Amino acid sequence: MQLLLKILFRKLSTVSLLLCVTLNSLILNVANADENTLTWAQLDADQHKVLNPLAAEWDTLRPWQREKMLDIAHDYPKMDVQEQQRVQNRLSSWSRMTPYERENARKKYQQFHDLPADKKAELRKKWLEYQKLPEAQREALRKDAPGQYDDADFK
Repeated sequence: MQLLLKILFRKLSTVSLLLCVTLNSLILNVANADENTLTWAQLDADQHKVLNPLAAEWDTLRPWQREKMLDIAHDYPKMDVQEQQRVQNRLSSWSRMTPYERENARKKYQQFHDLPADKKAELRKKWLEYQKLPEAQREALRKDAPGQYDDADFK
């Protein structure tokens, strides 16, 4: 009988430990979900400053989008001035895009990301060469190949 009680006690201890671990995990997930569902009004002043281009649409962003933006806002103070300006330019450009344009930008990014390193280097080189061209030449290229030379994609 004592042996049976010891075995039962061990099983209950194991079950209670698993229950505690599961409960802890659920609490952490709820805490993370709460952070990702913050409304614009709940963000602090520093977050407002960085994420201001997204103010009008913040409350409609998906949780994963909010999480990404909150990560950017968190890292923003550690960035140098050039990086901060680049983030602001990209957030402003992004906020002006239609959903269709955003989806195309995501696809282009994924296509680039999936390329081998040598192809990425080649494209970066071509982009730098394009950037060095006079504006009139760049405009001509944009007219000749719409969608291929879009300055807004890389600012």
